[in-house]
Amino acid sequence: MTASIPRLPLRDELFLLGHDDDTGHPHVHRQTLALGLAGAVLIDLYLAGRVTLDPNDNTRPANHQRIHPHIDRPVGDLIADAATATIRHTHPPLRGWLRRFSDDLYDRTRAGLVAGGILRHHTRRRLGGLIRADTYLATDTKWAVIARSRLRYLAAGHEQPDNHTAALAGLVADLSLTSHLYLDDDTTLTSRLKAIAAQHYQPVCDITAAVDAAIGDLATAAYR
Repeated sequence: MTASIPRLPLRDELFLLGHDDDTGHPHVHRQTLALGLAGAVLIDLYLAGRVTLDPNDNTRPANHQRIHPHIDRPVGDLIADAATATIRHTHPPLRGWLRRFSDDLYDRTRAGLVAGGILRHHTRRRLGGLIRADTYLATDTKWAVIARSRLRYLAAGHEQPDNHTAALAGLVADLSLTSHLYLDDDTTLTSRLKAIAAQHYQPVCDITAAVDAAIGDLATAAYR
């Protein structure tokens, strides 16, 4: 049913799932979502064979894993190419890279979706025009619906997980977005999605775990 529709980059799907379809309001804090977006960018680069990670073994703590370039040529995607450029010469530590690259990634991802015609900018004024409210709504809800459907079919065992959807499952679970997949009575959905994600490439699991840890660091800092 969805085979003929081009698949969006992982970060774009995560961005759409991270917002309410009707209002455009984010379901989680923007900085939290940005960390997930950074993880999604890196996972897409890994799945495309463009980066590698240090092995996660007993000789090197997971926090010290570094990212290495593997294929170093532009792909024509501004965000992916910017990510590759930051990795090219520095071989940065995973969690540090996620934090730095996420700085303005929310705005850049949204701008890319607007430029691609997937989001549209709306401006409303309230209180006699004194307050301006900017919202960004999908021009077609099919993109979020398709992504949600793949995750729901995956969780129900109706589809075999491909690498892209398994990675999306892990990120959605870590960002606490499972309640927005519209399976309200399913209290085990988060754990099932995490279990599905854990069955795939170890570097993808490592990136997802680093996103989760970075989100935890963010929450800790907020309470200090």
